Amino acid sequence: MRLIQFETQTSQRRVAVVDGDLIQAVRNTVHMRDLALAAISNRRSLKAEIQGRGLDQSTESYQLALDQGRVLPPLDHVDPAHCLISGTGLTHLGSASTRDKMHQYKADNAAALTDTAQMFQWGIEGGRPHRGTVGAQPEWFYKGDGFSVVRPGQAFQSPSFAEDAGEEPELVGLYVIGNDGLPYRLGFAIGNEFSDHVMERRNYLYLAHSKLRNCSYGPELRMGDLPSHLEGVSRIRRGDSVLWEKPFLSGENNMCHSLENLEYHHFKYRQFLRPGDVHIHFFGTATLSFADQIKTVEGDVFEISLEAFGAPLRNSVGQAPAPLKPGAVKPL
Repeated sequence: MRLIQFETQTSQRRVAVVDGDLIQAVRNTVHMRDLALAAISNRRSLKAEIQGRGLDQSTESYQLALDQGRVLPPLDHVDPAHCLISGTGLTHLGSASTRDKMHQYKADNAAALTDTAQMFQWGIEGGRPHRGTVGAQPEWFYKGDGFSVVRPGQAFQSPSFAEDAGEEPELVGLYVIGNDGLPYRLGFAIGNEFSDHVMERRNYLYLAHSKLRNCSYGPELRMGDLPSHLEGVSRIRRGDSVLWEKPFLSGENNMCHSLENLEYHHFKYRQFLRPGDVHIHFFGTATLSFADQIKTVEGDVFEISLEAFGAPLRNSVGQAPAPLKPGAVKPL
């Protein structure tokens, strides 16, 4: 089952089930988060909660909702400050070779290993422990909160000080913290973890800065188990032409960390277990147009598709409002 959040023609929020080219709203359901918290409270699955509520008889064109920009991120919080966006890097087989072009990866000489290569090697050796045991700790980064999220179809706001505006096609885990203080995964979505790779290349300690950009995920939330092997396509369109296109792999068979291990190392921190909060967690990638010397410009469109996730995720490159000027901070 795949779900979306969307706005009706009269601007009313709803949660809906995707059925081919149609969407059918879940009765009496405005927010995905509320649906999940009700399922937790009723001690049943998200699917069972939907079945208990039932679906409206009327349907709507899914493509029309996408074309009109009415499809929302599939999970959010009414207070964006309570939606934490984070991620893990160097999680996919081949991700170190992509980073190599930025961080001078030298696997043939153990004494010359960069920190990037060393962390990737730790993942290879210990990122897939036996179930219920702790494995190697991955790279982790803070992306922002709900204010940094743009809905599917909208433009990323690239700041004027950015040196790059590059895509990162990734799997995303969508979570709600229950009133019992435990994390619950609703499902997965396609994500574009929009980043500044030129800044990161200058020095890996600039990674934290490079991640403080917009992101997008969706348009659909896929419930249930995740296929262990996923094949997708990441492309960039410029006008009527495809500027760049490349397949990418994901799923646990193509990762050096298990999803369980990545989830553990995020939610082991008590400050991430505040009841009612939403967590959006990016699981990394090994495929970047930046590695092929692609530089995007305003108006370019990213398109990330995974057949198992329904409609592709599309976002364009836009320009953010001017940042604060130096000296704008006022003492009180």
